[in-house]
Amino acid sequence: MGPQAGGGEQVTTSPLIELNGVSKYYGNVKALEGVSLEVRAGEITCVLGDNGAGKSTLIKIISGLHRHDGGSFALEGEETRLGSPREALDRGIATVYQDLAVVPLMPVWRNFFLGSELRKGHGPLRRLDVDAMRATTRGELLRMGIDLRDVDQPIGTLSGGERQCVAIARAIHFGAKVLVLDEPTAALGVKQSGVVLKYVAAARDAGLGVVLITHNPHHAYLVGDRFVLLKRGAMAGSHTKDGIALDELTRQMAGGSELEQLSHELARLDSGPAAG
Repeated sequence: MGPQAGGGEQVTTSPLIELNGVSKYYGNVKALEGVSLEVRAGEITCVLGDNGAGKSTLIKIISGLHRHDGGSFALEGEETRLGSPREALDRGIATVYQDLAVVPLMPVWRNFFLGSELRKGHGPLRRLDVDAMRATTRGELLRMGIDLRDVDQPIGTLSGGERQCVAIARAIHFGAKVLVLDEPTAALGVKQSGVVLKYVAAARDAGLGVVLITHNPHHAYLVGDRFVLLKRGAMAGSHTKDGIALDELTRQMAGGSELEQLSHELARLDSGPAAG
């Protein structure tokens, strides 16, 4: 939300990310076509779709793995074409993938700082500042409401939900403006999914713009502010939370008119004569 201007007029800020009619082709294969969405600070934009809907391609474009072929991609109001994940990260876009890139046998604090280790001393005496990294990791996790027993424990001993939460806290600590989450609850049970969604909401409340990729409309509706539905690489719907109820979001996600047609066909089969 922007600040109030004189006379009570609301000043709006540019979206952190704005895609307009974005397309991506692999040879003759259409992976995405005409996809538009925006991500704003302090909001969660949910991208929903089944396997093959184009969610993975969209993530790759936002995170700098692939460049879009058509349409526009603006980052904080500036037209861009990200060339690499490093460039995306340098510009404030942190992506947490479903298969988390962690080193299971390393401590939590070591994974938290992996690739960005703190050091102390000079010249040949320069070494890792282990105490500072432990303290920072513990403090950042506590700030997110994550109370781990011991940041020295191997991260592989944490539950899937806890590992996701560590990744979210890490992104916030290292200054991400946009957090992209790839199916963070896909392999989790009900309780662990609830834990992860709590920290997804915490990232939004910390002022980040969040992109939540999911195939679960119930999870999306719990935390989402905007919803973009993809089907076969194209947009099947775009809604704000105050513009759609969960039942309708679920219906559209499940296939909408196609699902209704299937229901009618099944009902007609059920009402047919029994086999002799």
